[in-house]
Amino acid sequence: MSAHQNQVDLALNSLRIELPSWGFANTGTRFGKFLQPEAAATIEEKFADAAQVHALTGAAPTLALHVAWDLPGGLRDTQKIQDLETQHGIRAGSINPNLFENRAYKFGSICNPDPAVRRVAIEHVLESVAIAKLLRSRDVSLWLADGSNYPGTQSIRRRIEWMAEALAEVHSKLADDQRLLVEYKPFEPAFYHTDLADWGMSLLMARQAGPKACVLVDTGHHYQGQNIEQIVAWLLRERMLGGFHFNDRRYADDDLTLGSIDPYQIFRIFHEILSDNSAMASTAFMIDQSHNLKGKVEAMVQTVCTAQEIFAKAALVDRKRLATLQDECRLVEAEECLRDAFWFDVRPLVQAWRASRGLPQDPLAALRSSGYVERIRSERRERNARSVATYA
Repeated sequence: MSAHQNQVDLALNSLRIELPSWGFANTGTRFGKFLQPEAAATIEEKFADAAQVHALTGAAPTLALHVAWDLPGGLRDTQKIQDLETQHGIRAGSINPNLFENRAYKFGSICNPDPAVRRVAIEHVLESVAIAKLLRSRDVSLWLADGSNYPGTQSIRRRIEWMAEALAEVHSKLADDQRLLVEYKPFEPAFYHTDLADWGMSLLMARQAGPKACVLVDTGHHYQGQNIEQIVAWLLRERMLGGFHFNDRRYADDDLTLGSIDPYQIFRIFHEILSDNSAMASTAFMIDQSHNLKGKVEAMVQTVCTAQEIFAKAALVDRKRLATLQDECRLVEAEECLRDAFWFDVRPLVQAWRASRGLPQDPLAALRSSGYVERIRSERRERNARSVATYA
């Protein structure tokens, strides 16, 4: 076995990418939806689609669940999830509370000026923690849409205190092996100020909450041109990087397919993670993308395959030589050392890894030839057509 093949094999053996249940369902923009006949509408269909992606790629054994959408009965629905885990060989992954759809959250959830609304939001997150315990899910992933649209309409400082109190209460209910992942986003839907707008705010909130809280980085949740790998390096240094929501963007939080716009950025992020020997065990990777035009299952397979290829490239960086070149300030050679790995064609090595594990060498082609998409399109078309009529 070549040295490159061994490096790629070791890297891909360690890479696990969580799929989002909502990535298989019909989603859209604030302007409307383009509904797909094969989209999943039930948790059973989401598990089935996720199992198909994992069977083709060998890298996606967990499915992130959204409590409001996937467990509308809360704790009562956990047995159904456990049955689906057994049936499909896919485990429940991160548990995601919904703090943005309840009509009571018009002025915020855990940062709402009304203590009764804050209580509703906190109880929902606490139920999510309990669900995660029953499903043996390590991570409860928290994203806040809270904020305000106009100066002077809310007290930024008081909302910080309400948020800190809420996260501390949630943290106190975590099991020893559970984590609270605190996500951030600079804007949308709040356009004047967002209560958790950047990684520094998330870092401070996580630290105040307690030792089982850490930061979740979504690659789309940054201003244009922001150096995300530098943020990653800082969080790794502080042992506060909990995970990623992977996607790509051209303008803002576009939720485009991973690597479709800037694969070099994803490569640089992976390089920072692989430069820290302890990072892989503690960093959760999850896809968080909205596919309104691409086929749902096809886009997920494409995304996992792209992540595997870029991760394999990052594994080939000669870090010992790179460190020497950096210390000697040999700028061009250091940059070329990094670029050599990025431009290396890893596809034959990734295909060999797949073949050695009985996986199709070309998962996308295998999906297309399997007839799976055609079958679910046929099975779901009539029902989804009724949804189109209702939506219209």
